[in-house]
Amino acid sequence: MLDFNLKGKVFITCKDRSVSYLEKEVRELGFVPEAVSRTGIELKASMEECMDLNLHLRTASQVLYEIKSFYLQNADDIYRRFKAIPWEEYMDVDGYFSVSSVAENESITTPLIVNVKVKDAIVDRFRDLKGRRPDSGSDFNGLVIQVYWKETQASVYINTSGETLAKHGYRKIPGKAPMMEALAAATIYATEWNTRVPFINPMCGSGTLAIEAALMATNRYPGLFRDHYSFQHVIGYDEQAFLAKKKKLEDKIREIPELIIIASDISLQAIAFAKENAITAGVDHMIDFQVCDFEDTEIPEGPRGVIMFNPEYGERLGENEELELTYKRMGDFMKQKCPGYRGYIFTGNMELAKKIGLKASRRIEFWNGTIDCRLLRYDMYEGKKEE
Repeated sequence: MLDFNLKGKVFITCKDRSVSYLEKEVRELGFVPEAVSRTGIELKASMEECMDLNLHLRTASQVLYEIKSFYLQNADDIYRRFKAIPWEEYMDVDGYFSVSSVAENESITTPLIVNVKVKDAIVDRFRDLKGRRPDSGSDFNGLVIQVYWKETQASVYINTSGETLAKHGYRKIPGKAPMMEALAAATIYATEWNTRVPFINPMCGSGTLAIEAALMATNRYPGLFRDHYSFQHVIGYDEQAFLAKKKKLEDKIREIPELIIIASDISLQAIAFAKENAITAGVDHMIDFQVCDFEDTEIPEGPRGVIMFNPEYGERLGENEELELTYKRMGDFMKQKCPGYRGYIFTGNMELAKKIGLKASRRIEFWNGTIDCRLLRYDMYEGKKEE
Protein backbone atom coordinates (compact mmCIF):
# COMPACT_ATOMS: atom_id res chain seq x y z
CA MET A 1 0.00 0.00 0.00
CA LEU A 2 1.29 3.46 -0.91
CA ASP A 3 1.94 5.78 2.02
CA PHE A 4 -0.03 8.90 1.07
CA ASN A 5 2.26 10.99 3.29
CA LEU A 6 5.48 9.83 1.62
CA LYS A 7 7.05 12.67 -0.36
CA GLY A 8 8.33 11.86 -3.81
CA LYS A 9 9.09 13.44 -7.16
CA VAL A 10 6.05 15.15 -8.63
CA PHE A 11 5.80 16.68 -12.08
CA ILE A 12 2.92 19.06 -12.83
CA THR A 13 2.27 19.54 -16.53
CA CYS A 14 0.75 22.50 -18.34
CA LYS A 15 0.48 23.92 -21.82
CA ASP A 16 3.63 25.40 -23.32
CA ARG A 17 3.83 29.15 -22.53
CA SER A 18 1.67 28.81 -19.40
CA VAL A 19 4.32 27.62 -16.96
CA SER A 20 4.98 31.04 -15.37
CA TYR A 21 1.32 31.24 -14.30
CA LEU A 22 1.39 27.65 -13.03
CA GLU A 23 4.53 28.45 -11.02
CA LYS A 24 2.73 31.41 -9.44
CA GLU A 25 -0.13 29.14 -8.38
CA VAL A 26 2.20 26.45 -7.03
CA ARG A 27 4.15 28.93 -4.93
CA GLU A 28 0.96 30.49 -3.57
CA LEU A 29 -0.03 27.01 -2.36
CA GLY A 30 3.24 26.82 -0.40
CA PHE A 31 5.26 24.53 -2.69
CA VAL A 32 8.81 25.27 -3.83
CA PRO A 33 9.61 24.18 -7.41
CA GLU A 34 12.85 22.26 -7.84
CA ALA A 35 12.88 22.65 -11.62
CA VAL A 36 10.81 24.57 -14.16
CA SER A 37 10.59 23.62 -17.84
CA ARG A 38 8.56 24.86 -20.79
CA THR A 39 5.67 22.53 -20.03
CA GLY A 40 5.80 21.80 -16.33
CA ILE A 41 7.17 22.08 -12.83
CA GLU A 42 9.02 19.48 -10.78
CA LEU A 43 8.75 19.47 -6.99
CA LYS A 44 8.64 17.22 -3.96
CA ALA A 45 5.18 16.32 -2.66
CA SER A 46 3.24 13.45 -1.12
CA MET A 47 0.20 11.78 -2.64
CA GLU A 48 -1.81 13.60 0.03
CA GLU A 49 -0.43 16.90 -1.26
CA CYS A 50 -1.15 15.83 -4.84
CA MET A 51 -4.79 15.75 -3.83
CA ASP A 52 -4.56 19.42 -2.84
CA LEU A 53 -2.72 20.32 -6.06
CA ASN A 54 -5.45 18.67 -8.14
CA LEU A 55 -8.19 20.50 -6.27
CA HIS A 56 -6.60 23.95 -6.47
CA LEU A 57 -4.65 24.40 -9.71
CA ARG A 58 -6.32 26.41 -12.48
CA THR A 59 -3.62 26.37 -15.19
CA ALA A 60 -2.34 22.78 -14.86
CA SER A 61 -3.03 19.76 -17.05
CA GLN A 62 -1.88 16.81 -14.91
CA VAL A 63 -0.26 16.11 -11.54
CA LEU A 64 2.13 13.16 -11.88
CA TYR A 65 3.57 11.23 -8.90
CA GLU A 66 6.69 9.21 -9.76
CA ILE A 67 6.84 5.60 -8.56
CA LYS A 68 9.87 4.37 -10.52
CA SER A 69 12.71 5.59 -12.72
CA PHE A 70 15.11 3.24 -14.51
CA TYR A 71 17.34 2.51 -17.50
CA LEU A 72 15.38 1.22 -20.49
CA GLN A 73 17.31 0.46 -23.65
CA ASN A 74 14.67 -0.64 -26.16
CA ALA A 75 11.14 -1.94 -26.67
CA ASP A 76 12.20 -5.53 -25.99
CA ASP A 77 12.93 -4.62 -22.34
CA ILE A 78 9.57 -2.95 -21.59
CA TYR A 79 7.63 -6.05 -20.53
CA ARG A 80 10.33 -7.38 -18.19
CA ARG A 81 11.03 -4.05 -16.47
CA PHE A 82 7.37 -3.17 -15.95
CA LYS A 83 6.35 -6.63 -14.77
CA ALA A 84 8.94 -6.29 -11.98
CA ILE A 85 7.14 -3.26 -10.49
CA PRO A 86 4.90 -4.23 -7.51
CA TRP A 87 1.64 -3.02 -9.03
CA GLU A 88 -0.37 -4.83 -6.36
CA GLU A 89 0.84 -2.13 -3.93
CA TYR A 90 -0.77 0.59 -6.03
CA MET A 91 -3.98 -0.84 -7.49
CA ASP A 92 -6.63 -3.37 -6.62
CA VAL A 93 -7.00 -6.54 -8.67
CA ASP A 94 -10.71 -5.76 -9.03
CA GLY A 95 -10.02 -2.21 -10.22
CA TYR A 96 -9.61 -0.56 -13.61
CA PHE A 97 -6.51 1.07 -15.10
CA SER A 98 -5.27 2.74 -18.27
CA VAL A 99 -1.80 3.50 -19.62
CA SER A 100 -0.60 6.63 -21.38
CA SER A 101 2.92 7.17 -22.67
CA VAL A 102 5.32 9.58 -24.33
CA ALA A 103 8.29 7.77 -25.88
CA GLU A 104 11.35 8.95 -27.77
CA ASN A 105 13.41 5.87 -28.57
CA GLU A 106 14.57 4.55 -31.92
CA SER A 107 13.08 1.11 -31.20
CA ILE A 108 9.54 2.54 -31.05
CA THR A 109 7.71 2.40 -34.37
CA THR A 110 4.29 3.32 -32.99
CA PRO A 111 3.43 5.04 -29.67
CA LEU A 112 0.79 2.42 -28.87
CA ILE A 113 3.37 -0.35 -28.54
CA VAL A 114 4.51 1.08 -25.18
CA ASN A 115 0.96 1.20 -23.84
CA VAL A 116 0.24 -2.37 -24.93
CA LYS A 117 3.46 -3.84 -23.51
CA VAL A 118 3.05 -2.02 -20.18
CA LYS A 119 -0.59 -3.12 -19.92
CA ASP A 120 0.36 -6.74 -20.66
CA ALA A 121 3.10 -6.66 -18.02
CA ILE A 122 0.71 -5.35 -15.35
CA VAL A 123 -2.04 -7.82 -16.24
CA ASP A 124 0.33 -10.80 -16.27
CA ARG A 125 1.83 -9.86 -12.89
CA PHE A 126 -1.66 -9.85 -11.35
CA ARG A 127 -2.52 -13.19 -13.01
CA ASP A 128 0.64 -14.75 -11.60
CA LEU A 129 0.04 -13.38 -8.08
CA LYS A 130 -3.76 -13.40 -7.77
CA GLY A 131 -5.01 -15.75 -10.44
CA ARG A 132 -7.06 -12.96 -12.01
CA ARG A 133 -6.49 -9.50 -13.49
CA PRO A 134 -7.85 -5.93 -13.26
CA ASP A 135 -9.81 -4.47 -16.17
CA SER A 136 -8.09 -1.99 -18.48
CA GLY A 137 -8.97 0.34 -21.32
CA SER A 138 -8.21 3.64 -22.99
CA ASP A 139 -10.41 5.99 -20.95
CA PHE A 140 -9.24 7.61 -17.71
CA ASN A 141 -11.99 6.40 -15.37
CA GLY A 142 -9.70 4.47 -13.02
CA LEU A 143 -6.02 4.48 -12.12
CA VAL A 144 -3.92 6.13 -14.84
CA ILE A 145 -0.31 5.05 -15.38
CA GLN A 146 1.85 7.60 -17.23
CA VAL A 147 5.16 6.61 -18.84
CA TYR A 148 7.82 9.06 -20.03
CA TRP A 149 10.68 7.45 -21.94
CA LYS A 150 13.48 9.43 -23.61
CA GLU A 151 16.41 7.60 -25.20
CA THR A 152 17.42 5.17 -22.41
CA GLN A 153 15.78 6.80 -19.35
CA ALA A 154 12.22 5.86 -18.38
CA SER A 155 10.06 7.32 -15.60
CA VAL A 156 6.79 5.78 -14.42
CA TYR A 157 4.17 7.98 -12.80
CA ILE A 158 0.73 7.70 -11.35
CA ASN A 159 -1.24 10.37 -13.15
CA THR A 160 -3.12 11.45 -10.04
CA SER A 161 -5.46 13.67 -12.06
CA GLY A 162 -6.86 11.25 -14.61
CA GLU A 163 -8.80 13.42 -17.03
CA THR A 164 -7.06 16.72 -17.70
CA LEU A 165 -7.30 19.50 -15.12
CA ALA A 166 -7.52 22.01 -17.98
CA LYS A 167 -11.28 21.42 -17.95
CA HIS A 168 -12.65 22.89 -14.75
CA GLY A 169 -15.91 21.00 -14.71
CA TYR A 170 -18.55 23.74 -14.72
CA ARG A 171 -18.86 24.33 -18.47
CA LYS A 172 -21.71 22.07 -19.51
CA ILE A 173 -22.48 24.06 -22.68
CA PRO A 174 -19.19 24.91 -24.47
CA GLY A 175 -20.66 27.04 -27.25
CA LYS A 176 -18.80 27.92 -30.45
CA ALA A 177 -14.96 27.57 -30.49
CA PRO A 178 -14.57 27.83 -26.70
CA MET A 179 -11.31 28.69 -24.94
CA MET A 180 -10.15 25.94 -22.58
CA GLU A 181 -10.66 26.95 -18.94
CA ALA A 182 -6.98 26.57 -18.01
CA LEU A 183 -5.97 28.83 -20.89
CA ALA A 184 -8.61 31.38 -19.90
CA ALA A 185 -7.24 31.42 -16.34
CA ALA A 186 -3.67 31.86 -17.60
CA THR A 187 -4.63 34.80 -19.82
CA ILE A 188 -6.43 36.49 -16.92
CA TYR A 189 -3.33 36.04 -14.76
CA ALA A 190 -1.36 37.65 -17.61
CA THR A 191 -3.57 40.78 -17.48
CA GLU A 192 -2.64 41.26 -13.80
CA TRP A 193 -6.29 42.11 -13.11
CA ASN A 194 -7.29 42.60 -9.49
CA THR A 195 -10.78 42.52 -8.02
CA ARG A 196 -10.81 46.22 -7.11
CA VAL A 197 -11.43 47.30 -10.71
CA PRO A 198 -13.95 46.14 -13.35
CA PHE A 199 -13.38 43.17 -15.66
CA ILE A 200 -15.21 43.69 -18.97
CA ASN A 201 -15.54 40.85 -21.48
CA PRO A 202 -17.32 41.86 -24.71
CA MET A 203 -18.00 39.11 -27.28
CA CYS A 204 -18.06 36.70 -24.33
CA GLY A 205 -19.36 33.59 -26.13
CA SER A 206 -20.02 30.82 -23.60
CA GLY A 207 -18.69 33.07 -20.83
CA THR A 208 -15.47 31.28 -19.93
CA LEU A 209 -13.33 34.39 -19.37
CA ALA A 210 -15.93 36.17 -17.25
CA ILE A 211 -16.65 33.03 -15.23
CA GLU A 212 -12.96 32.32 -14.63
CA ALA A 213 -12.49 35.92 -13.49
CA ALA A 214 -15.34 35.55 -10.99
CA LEU A 215 -13.99 32.21 -9.74
CA MET A 216 -10.48 33.62 -9.28
CA ALA A 217 -11.72 36.76 -7.54
CA THR A 218 -13.79 34.82 -4.99
CA ASN A 219 -11.34 31.95 -4.29
CA ARG A 220 -13.55 29.35 -5.93
CA TYR A 221 -11.20 26.57 -7.00
CA PRO A 222 -11.73 23.98 -9.78
CA GLY A 223 -12.00 21.14 -7.26
CA LEU A 224 -15.42 22.44 -6.26
CA PHE A 225 -16.83 21.18 -9.56
CA ARG A 226 -15.14 17.80 -9.84
CA ASP A 227 -15.55 14.63 -7.76
CA HIS A 228 -13.47 12.09 -9.67
CA TYR A 229 -9.67 11.84 -9.90
CA SER A 230 -7.22 9.03 -10.57
CA PHE A 231 -5.76 9.25 -7.04
CA GLN A 232 -9.06 7.87 -5.72
CA HIS A 233 -8.11 4.50 -7.26
CA VAL A 234 -4.74 4.19 -5.51
CA ILE A 235 -4.56 1.72 -2.61
CA GLY A 236 -4.30 3.84 0.53
CA TYR A 237 -6.74 6.52 -0.61
CA ASP A 238 -8.89 7.91 2.23
CA GLU A 239 -12.32 9.09 1.09
CA GLN A 240 -12.88 11.05 4.31
CA ALA A 241 -9.64 12.97 3.81
CA PHE A 242 -10.79 13.89 0.30
CA LEU A 243 -14.20 15.07 1.51
CA ALA A 244 -12.50 17.15 4.22
CA LYS A 245 -10.37 18.83 1.55
CA LYS A 246 -13.48 19.55 -0.50
CA LYS A 247 -15.05 21.15 2.56
CA LYS A 248 -11.99 23.36 3.03
CA LEU A 249 -12.45 24.59 -0.55
CA GLU A 250 -15.95 25.77 0.35
CA ASP A 251 -14.60 27.51 3.45
CA LYS A 252 -12.13 29.49 1.32
CA ILE A 253 -14.84 31.17 -0.76
CA ARG A 254 -15.06 34.93 -0.21
CA GLU A 255 -17.88 37.01 -1.60
CA ILE A 256 -17.02 40.48 -2.95
CA PRO A 257 -20.17 42.63 -3.15
CA GLU A 258 -18.37 45.44 -4.99
CA LEU A 259 -17.00 43.11 -7.70
CA ILE A 260 -17.78 44.34 -11.24
CA ILE A 261 -17.71 41.79 -14.06
CA ILE A 262 -19.58 42.49 -17.29
CA ALA A 263 -19.99 39.97 -20.13
CA SER A 264 -21.73 40.90 -23.37
CA ASP A 265 -22.51 39.20 -26.66
CA ILE A 266 -24.71 40.05 -29.62
CA SER A 267 -26.05 36.47 -29.59
CA LEU A 268 -28.96 35.81 -27.24
CA GLN A 269 -28.15 32.10 -27.41
CA ALA A 270 -24.50 32.70 -26.41
CA ILE A 271 -25.61 34.70 -23.37
CA ALA A 272 -28.09 31.97 -22.45
CA PHE A 273 -25.27 29.39 -22.61
CA ALA A 274 -22.96 31.68 -20.61
CA LYS A 275 -25.60 32.14 -17.90
CA GLU A 276 -26.13 28.39 -17.62
CA ASN A 277 -22.39 27.83 -17.23
CA ALA A 278 -22.18 30.62 -14.64
CA ILE A 279 -25.04 29.07 -12.68
CA THR A 280 -23.20 25.73 -12.62
CA ALA A 281 -20.08 27.57 -11.40
CA GLY A 282 -22.10 29.40 -8.73
CA VAL A 283 -21.09 32.86 -9.97
CA ASP A 284 -24.11 33.93 -12.05
CA HIS A 285 -25.02 36.55 -9.42
CA MET A 286 -21.62 38.23 -9.85
CA ILE A 287 -21.71 38.74 -13.61
CA ASP A 288 -23.74 41.36 -15.45
CA PHE A 289 -24.70 39.64 -18.70
CA GLN A 290 -25.72 41.95 -21.55
CA VAL A 291 -27.15 41.09 -24.98
CA CYS A 292 -25.73 43.72 -27.33
CA ASP A 293 -23.15 44.49 -29.96
CA PHE A 294 -19.77 44.86 -28.24
CA GLU A 295 -19.73 48.58 -29.02
CA ASP A 296 -22.80 48.99 -26.79
CA THR A 297 -21.26 47.19 -23.79
CA GLU A 298 -21.64 49.22 -20.62
CA ILE A 299 -18.33 50.71 -19.46
CA PRO A 300 -18.60 51.67 -15.77
CA GLU A 301 -17.50 55.01 -14.43
CA GLY A 302 -15.05 55.11 -11.56
CA PRO A 303 -11.90 52.98 -11.28
CA ARG A 304 -10.58 51.88 -14.65
CA GLY A 305 -10.03 48.18 -15.08
CA VAL A 306 -9.47 45.52 -17.72
CA ILE A 307 -11.37 45.00 -20.95
CA MET A 308 -10.66 41.70 -22.68
CA PHE A 309 -11.67 40.35 -26.09
CA ASN A 310 -11.33 36.81 -27.45
CA PRO A 311 -12.54 37.28 -31.04
CA GLU A 312 -12.58 34.76 -33.87
CA TYR A 313 -9.28 34.22 -35.71
CA GLY A 314 -10.64 33.76 -39.22
CA GLU A 315 -9.47 30.17 -39.72
CA ARG A 316 -11.82 29.45 -42.63
CA LEU A 317 -11.49 30.80 -46.15
CA GLY A 318 -13.42 34.02 -46.81
CA GLU A 319 -13.81 35.03 -43.17
CA ASN A 320 -10.96 37.52 -42.95
CA GLU A 321 -12.63 40.31 -44.89
CA GLU A 322 -15.55 40.51 -42.45
CA LEU A 323 -13.27 40.09 -39.45
CA GLU A 324 -10.98 42.91 -40.58
CA LEU A 325 -13.83 45.32 -39.91
CA THR A 326 -14.54 43.69 -36.55
CA TYR A 327 -10.92 44.04 -35.44
CA LYS A 328 -10.88 47.69 -36.54
CA ARG A 329 -14.09 48.32 -34.60
CA MET A 330 -12.56 46.74 -31.49
CA GLY A 331 -9.64 49.17 -31.71
CA ASP A 332 -11.95 52.15 -32.24
CA PHE A 333 -14.19 51.06 -29.36
CA MET A 334 -11.31 50.78 -26.88
CA LYS A 335 -9.81 54.08 -27.97
CA GLN A 336 -13.05 56.05 -27.90
CA LYS A 337 -15.04 54.47 -25.05
CA CYS A 338 -12.47 52.91 -22.70
CA PRO A 339 -10.07 55.69 -21.62
CA GLY A 340 -7.96 54.67 -18.66
CA TYR A 341 -8.59 50.94 -19.20
CA ARG A 342 -6.06 48.26 -20.07
CA GLY A 343 -7.33 46.58 -23.20
CA TYR A 344 -6.46 43.01 -24.17
CA ILE A 345 -7.19 41.12 -27.37
CA PHE A 346 -6.40 37.40 -27.58
CA THR A 347 -5.91 36.29 -31.17
CA GLY A 348 -4.24 33.65 -33.30
CA ASN A 349 -4.21 35.83 -36.43
CA MET A 350 -1.55 38.54 -36.40
CA GLU A 351 -2.58 39.80 -39.85
CA LEU A 352 -6.02 40.60 -38.47
CA ALA A 353 -4.39 42.14 -35.39
CA LYS A 354 -2.83 44.78 -37.65
CA LYS A 355 -6.35 46.06 -38.36
CA ILE A 356 -6.89 47.00 -34.69
CA GLY A 357 -5.15 50.29 -35.42
CA LEU A 358 -3.49 50.61 -32.00
CA LYS A 359 0.07 49.94 -30.91
CA ALA A 360 0.33 47.04 -28.47
CA SER A 361 2.44 47.74 -25.40
CA ARG A 362 2.92 43.98 -24.83
CA ARG A 363 2.58 40.81 -26.91
CA ILE A 364 2.25 37.84 -24.56
CA GLU A 365 2.69 34.42 -26.20
CA PHE A 366 0.24 31.54 -25.75
CA TRP A 367 -0.84 28.40 -27.56
CA ASN A 368 -4.52 27.69 -28.10
CA GLY A 369 -4.36 24.04 -29.07
CA THR A 370 -1.95 24.10 -32.02
CA ILE A 371 -2.59 27.77 -32.86
CA ASP A 372 0.23 30.23 -32.13
CA CYS A 373 -1.52 33.06 -30.30
CA ARG A 374 -0.81 36.44 -28.71
CA LEU A 375 -2.49 38.30 -25.90
CA LEU A 376 -2.09 41.90 -27.05
CA ARG A 377 -2.11 44.64 -24.43
CA TYR A 378 -3.27 48.19 -25.21
CA ASP A 379 -2.98 51.01 -22.67
CA MET A 380 -5.89 53.38 -23.16
CA TYR A 381 -4.52 56.63 -21.74
CA GLU A 382 -6.89 59.35 -20.61
CA GLY A 383 -5.92 62.50 -22.47
CA LYS A 384 -2.50 62.51 -24.08
CA LYS A 385 0.02 59.82 -23.22
CA GLU A 386 2.50 62.37 -21.90
CA GLU A 387 -0.06 63.47 -19.31
